[in-house]
Amino acid sequence: MITVFGSINLDLVTRVVQLPRPGETVYGSDIAQFPGGKGANQALAACRAGTDVRLVGAVGSDDFAALALSELRDAGVDLSAVEVRGDTTGVAVITVNEAGENTIILSPGANLRGDARQISFDAFGVGDTLMLQMEVAERETFAAAGAAKAAGAQVILSLAPFVPLAREAFSDISILLVNETEAADLVGHYGIAGSGHDSIARALAESLDLIVVVTLGAEGAVASDGTKETRVETLPVEPIDTTGAGDTFAGVLAAGLDAGDDLKTAMRHAAAAGALACTKSGAQPSFPTGAEIRHALSVA
Repeated sequence: MITVFGSINLDLVTRVVQLPRPGETVYGSDIAQFPGGKGANQALAACRAGTDVRLVGAVGSDDFAALALSELRDAGVDLSAVEVRGDTTGVAVITVNEAGENTIILSPGANLRGDARQISFDAFGVGDTLMLQMEVAERETFAAAGAAKAAGAQVILSLAPFVPLAREAFSDISILLVNETEAADLVGHYGIAGSGHDSIARALAESLDLIVVVTLGAEGAVASDGTKETRVETLPVEPIDTTGAGDTFAGVLAAGLDAGDDLKTAMRHAAAAGALACTKSGAQPSFPTGAEIRHALSVA
């Protein structure tokens, strides 16, 4: 069983020829609305991969809440621990250029009112998983991590958006998931020497005493436990929209590990899922099912 404690947003997306520079106005397409938020995204990705998932978080009393939860509800994610807290649901304003690159402005709304006490930790057992990100209050995020670890669960943290945390903040984390930019920022924050993705992953794993997984976009991903590295490639695709690809990787990775896959197998499926998510517009509507992931890998 996977529990995700994290953000729930509505994404407002417009496509542009090129991303605006400071002070520049550019024309965009009609606004499209998609459910999003890193917590919700990871929960949906894990569920579509074939795992039972419970989402814990907060939405507002506005009309955006139902839209933000629509894909999750349709997929069968357990939403019994999602609470209405305040007036406004989280909103992300996203621009996507012709190369599929994006910029994101996040208005957190109710996400900052989520509380770790919404989680029923007595339901955790050895082998269960808690997934966390950095879009809800930091204090609540790490309170949840401590309670989950004490209950025997593994804890996966996506350090996104990046926060320069002290080393001791990771004491209850089993797996740290970062992209290459976040990994470089964390190495710089700690003053750790390292060049190349493998070296950086190993240095972080040694320094923090946990497993570090670094996603590398079109180059796949690398993981290290401080003694050895595991690398996987991804699928070659023509990206349309990269929004949510990292969350897809995270959710599918957690689903694989929860199902008993070894780390390399789980990473291989996660990298393929992240690539497939780049081939459609929007975050959650682009997330592949487990069958789609397995088929793509079988013909690659």
